[in-house]
Amino acid sequence: MLRYALKRLLSLLLSLAVASLVIFLVVEVAPGDPASFMLGVNAQADTVAALRAELGLDQGQVARYLSWVTGMLGGDFGTSYTYRTPVAEMIADRLWVSLPLAVYALALSTLIAFPAGIYAAARRGRGGDMAVMGATQLGVAVPNFWFAMMLVLIFAINLRWFGAGGFPGWEAGIGAGLHALTLPAIALALPQAAILTRVMRSALLDILGEDFMRSARAKGLSRRQALWRHGLRNALIPVLTIIGLQFSFLLAGAIIIEQVFYLPGLGRLVFQAISARDLIVVESVVMLLVFAVITVNFLVDLAYALVDPRLRSRT
Repeated sequence: MLRYALKRLLSLLLSLAVASLVIFLVVEVAPGDPASFMLGVNAQADTVAALRAELGLDQGQVARYLSWVTGMLGGDFGTSYTYRTPVAEMIADRLWVSLPLAVYALALSTLIAFPAGIYAAARRGRGGDMAVMGATQLGVAVPNFWFAMMLVLIFAINLRWFGAGGFPGWEAGIGAGLHALTLPAIALALPQAAILTRVMRSALLDILGEDFMRSARAKGLSRRQALWRHGLRNALIPVLTIIGLQFSFLLAGAIIIEQVFYLPGLGRLVFQAISARDLIVVESVVMLLVFAVITVNFLVDLAYALVDPRLRSRT
């Protein structure tokens, strides 16, 4: 197990190194100069040059890349060009919205998908299976921002059970914070639950045809008992993959939902930074999100080894 974990950790570190280089190069080649953008089209050349020197934009790309990477390793993400505020503080403030939202949405999607997938697999070809598959097809086809607008229309405007947007802050209480995140979490969770349900059903149906499942049935277990005792654990490997990818997507890809509900999260921060040509904020936030994605995948790989010991013996 230790050797398996070390190999995955080495892969994680290499992936992070490559990702940091790619992110820096992609952001740097984007057209437009941040100093010129901040000062406007009528700014004098010497004023632009002075601001570029103040922001460190007059340095070479190699020096700027090394300064950015070494700073991140020490917890210093630089200073925002626009707000003149440490990027680490901006990320910390927004992370306390995006991270609970992602966890909330993932919990909802898992709570929906596991029972639905097991129910559909246990009733393959029957009415319940077809109903679940029809609902998941709808969930996959409809974009989450449409769900978000429908939720606002029904539960915020008509029923007035929730607010239409905004976030009161955790200082208002955990209940108030979760209440504000409920509609965005549902909007994010429904499409992901549809995908996870279909994966869960397919994985269980594949397991039901295995020899060990037939042996369990031959020993007197019912179909449901064999499914719960032997099938579910063996079906978790592809499901864990989807859960890991879903968390990464929910954390990094909620920019549209955050815009719909006016949530001050990381997605909205990236959108604002791109609009303002605040390169250091864009680079740092994207790198943080990549780190989260790669770390989650690393944890999923470790979970594979715990669920299926055969993976450890192959390394």
